[in-house]
Amino acid sequence: MKTKEFLTLLNEQSAKALIFEFLPGQRVGANYHITEVKNTTVDSVDCGGSTDTWNETVVQLWESPSEKNKTEYLTTSKALSIMDRVNAMRPMDQEAIIRFEFGNETFHTAQLFVDETQTNEKVLLVRLSIQSTACKAEELCGVTADNPQEAAGCCSPDSGCC
Repeated sequence: MKTKEFLTLLNEQSAKALIFEFLPGQRVGANYHITEVKNTTVDSVDCGGSTDTWNETVVQLWESPSEKNKTEYLTTSKALSIMDRVNAMRPMDQEAIIRFEFGNETFHTAQLFVDETQTNEKVLLVRLSIQSTACKAEELCGVTADNPQEAAGCCSPDSGCC
C-alpha cells in the first residue's frame, strides 16, 4: 500500500477504531501509540551489482506498558491528525510504500507491510504481513521459479553474482 492510499483510507473511515493485526488473530494492543513516522530513502546495491533507490514511509507502533488495561483504540481521525502533522513538518512521499514497525514481548520487532484492510461500522482493521527476502539479481544469479533456494553457480567467484 502506498502512503497516499493509507491516508485516503484514514480520511474515508473517519472516527473508527484503528486496529492493526500483526499475525493472524494477534492484534496490536489498544494501548498502542504512533511514536514515530520515518521518511526513509533506501539507496541500495544488490548482489549482482545493480543499484536502486526508493522512498518508504515507516510508521512505528508502540504498546505503552503503563496503559495495558486500555480498551479503546486510537481512532482513524487521531491517526490522520498525527500523519497530517508529520506531513506539514516533513513532507511524505505520497507514492512511497508504507510499512508499520512493531514489536512487543511476544513478537520480534519487524517492518510489516499492509496485506489487506477490512472495515465495518466501528473499525478499520489493517492486516499486516511479513515479506520474505529475495534475491534481487535473480537472472544474473540463476535463481528460477523451479529452483529459488539454490541457484546453480550462484555466489561462485566467477558468477558475477555476490
